[in-house]
Order: sequence, then structure tokens, then C-alpha cells
Amino acid sequence: MILTDTHTHLYSSQYQEDRNEMIQRAIEIGVSRFFIPAIDSTYTQKMYDLEAQFPENIFLMMGLHPTYVKENYLEELAHVEAQLAKRKFYAVGEIGMDLFWDKTFLKEQQYVFQHQIQLAKKNQLAINIHCRDAFDETFEVLESEKANDLFGIFHCFTGDLVQAERAISLGLKLGIGGVATFKNGKIDQFLKNIDLKHIVLETDSPYLAPFPHRGKRNESSYTLLVAQKLAEIYNVPVVEIARITTENSSAVFGI
Repeated sequence: MILTDTHTHLYSSQYQEDRNEMIQRAIEIGVSRFFIPAIDSTYTQKMYDLEAQFPENIFLMMGLHPTYVKENYLEELAHVEAQLAKRKFYAVGEIGMDLFWDKTFLKEQQYVFQHQIQLAKKNQLAINIHCRDAFDETFEVLESEKANDLFGIFHCFTGDLVQAERAISLGLKLGIGGVATFKNGKIDQFLKNIDLKHIVLETDSPYLAPFPHRGKRNESSYTLLVAQKLAEIYNVPVVEIARITTENSSAVFGI
């Protein structure tokens, strides 16, 4: 059984003491592919170091995270473009809109999001979308870029059924993680209405650990817990969840 964690921040300082052991735990239970989203230029070398250490398992994205869109956003975009021109990546991400903490850079976030979608199209890459308290703003940008060459993953999807169907109509798969196991997560109530061909697994570790680890540090081995929850929702074996979601991730990332 091969499980794929389509979104994990393995470079996080929360793994400083046991990073290798944590990754090995995941590999041993079948989570053998880890897709690593970028945040900003300060994390780039950490991503490359991870890839060098686990070349068969680590797959990198490149992008500027919306909450890191600040006064220097043009410099950060230039870094993203330079990296994309220099080597292979598997997606442009994580990119999108985040209005949870601060709306100061709303216009800049919109510009950066749209510009990075265009970079993904130029490089024939998937996008990996971050959206927090910004569904309307996120969809506004996505609709403006709707095309056959727009595809990717709506990471950590927490919307409703209508929003899920809207994301799918734009060529996006839904990244499902620990929230599906929360009693108040709500997405478990309608997921069975979404065909599994539109679903991929993720952890967003070290954040959003699934039940029974909620509130603690998340890790990629918990991808299995998400798969088990989906097996319960869809009433199919876990191995089938693993097979379908891994095939879906392969289609997105071109692996």
C-alpha cells in the first residue's frame, strides 16, 4: 500500500529533534511520497537539504505563501521565478489568499496569487492553493484564470459542498487532511457526495493533526489516519483509498 502526503512542511522547526525518525515512521507504514510546499525564500535551502537526504521520497514545490506577502513581495516573486527557471519542481505552491490574520496586503496577495498561477501555466505545473477566510477572493482570482491549463489541489479544503464542486469545476482536486476527522470539521458530512477521483490526502504537518492527536504536533505518518477516516466515509477498504488518492496525486504532479 502506497500513501501520498500531498502537503507536509517537513522542514518545520517542530521536527528539529526527530525529523529523520519521523520521516522513517511514515515510510515504514507506507507513506512513501512527500510533497513539500514552499513558504518564502528563507525556506528554500531547507527544502533542498531535505530532498538531498531523501531523494526517492521528497518532491518539492516552489511559491510564495500568502501570509508571507509583505513589502518585499516583488523580490520574493523574483526568487520564485529564478528557482522555477533553474530546476524541476512538481507544483507552484503554496499560493493563494489568507485574510485570517491581516488584510493589509489584500491587493498584493491577489496580484501575487494571480502572477503565480500564470507562472504555473507557463511552466505547465499544478498549483497548490492555500485559502483561509478568503473563499470569495480566492475564487475570484481562480475564475479569472480558468482554463484547460489550470489544475492542481485546493489544499486543506474546509469549505462546503457548493464550494467543493466549484473548486472541482476549475480543475482542482481537494486536499483532505485531519479536519475530516474533527467532530466539528463538517466536511465529513458531505464528502461522500464527492467522487474519490477528486480527492487527495495530506497532513499539512506539523499543523492540524487528526483525531486522536488533535492539538498535538502532526506528522506525515498520520496520513494513514486520514485514509482510514475516508475509508469509513466511503465504505471502501483503506487500500482502495490509498490506491485512488495516490493515483490522483500522480495525475496532478506528473509522477
